[in-house]
Amino acid sequence: MVVVFVLVAIAVLALLGVLHWYVWRRVVRDTTVRGSVARRVGRIVMVALPLLTVATFVGENAGMPFGLVRVIAWPGYLWLAVFLYLLLALAVGELVRPLLRRKAGKTAPQQVKAPEPVTVPAGHAPEPPVEEPEAAEDPSRRLFVSRVVAGTAAAVALGTVGYGAYGTLRGPKVKRVTVPLAKLPRSAHGLRIAVVSDVHLGPVLGRGFAQRVVDTVNATRPDVIAVVGDLVDGNVEDLETSVAPLAGLRARHGAYFVTGNHEYISGAEQWTEHVQELGLKLLANTRVELPGFDLAGVNDLRGEGYDDGPDFARALGDRDRTRAAVLLAHQPAAVHEAVRHGVDLQLSGHTHGGQLWPFNFIAGLANPTLAGLERYEDTQLYVTRGAGAWGPPVRVGAPSDITVIELASRQA
Repeated sequence: MVVVFVLVAIAVLALLGVLHWYVWRRVVRDTTVRGSVARRVGRIVMVALPLLTVATFVGENAGMPFGLVRVIAWPGYLWLAVFLYLLLALAVGELVRPLLRRKAGKTAPQQVKAPEPVTVPAGHAPEPPVEEPEAAEDPSRRLFVSRVVAGTAAAVALGTVGYGAYGTLRGPKVKRVTVPLAKLPRSAHGLRIAVVSDVHLGPVLGRGFAQRVVDTVNATRPDVIAVVGDLVDGNVEDLETSVAPLAGLRARHGAYFVTGNHEYISGAEQWTEHVQELGLKLLANTRVELPGFDLAGVNDLRGEGYDDGPDFARALGDRDRTRAAVLLAHQPAAVHEAVRHGVDLQLSGHTHGGQLWPFNFIAGLANPTLAGLERYEDTQLYVTRGAGAWGPPVRVGAPSDITVIELASRQA
């Protein structure tokens, strides 16, 4: 198993190395003059930024001082997003590069020398004209085209990442969805559940972002708050200050928490204790009875590797099935077990809606639902895109949200 992991890691690093070489060639080498200051600076930047990315990932898991990780995480993570869109833009540029070369050639017409008259002796056939070899492409034209393509690609990448970062850092927007439940009594009609997922507080998103999330949730005046995992990326000691604003979450029937896969990466035991100290109620394979319905929660599937996985029978097995059941489960994949246990509505996150286009296509293949509301037999599944971002604080094509689920009774 270890050997397979090492081989896969080597293959991934080799692929990333080749792709970085391609980007360096198109953006730096092809647009600068050999020996120039611009080329030397470009080479340094193209080496330093990937190294910061690697250092960020390694530092988070190798005990590097958290303050240093926070410093290098910003350029390290942002480079991942810039590199992605730079690579995509350059790939498109390869399609238009030949057209630009031809167009540049037409705008610079060359003077053609007329052939000199040749005297042919009587009785001899004229010799066929000798074709001159085609002149090599003008270096200045090639440099011009390379700069146009690289400059356009850089502008597209930086503009895309800048806009995506602005949308993420300003905080999630509120999305409202009405979900009818057949078993919900009229007395619970209109009850509101604020669904918060994938905040990912860590070296990039900190206390200020957490406060924006809390303010946004409280402004919706929810009856119940459901935090469905991936709250943090890091340990309690480093992030205690960042998560402190969560103590300000307010809802009539309380705020509840279930683990996500990143809690197990960060230390689930310490975090489940700490969130309870902040006032959140832990639903670890258990449930509570709320007015009109049962609210259950299961541990994340990642917990199976820590002997702390989901236990649907414990959370749902002995409940009164005449009551509506709402299940909190971080990963949408839990919906198949939810169907078997007669759950009416499952609330999940995990997917980020793909976070960065075109990864939404990959995330869509890996999850039964990428985002939004879908039905699986008698169970409805709602997946939020999440409030924060993992890695680069950037979202493209998958805006962050806090969803307010309004339960509707068919008896109302």
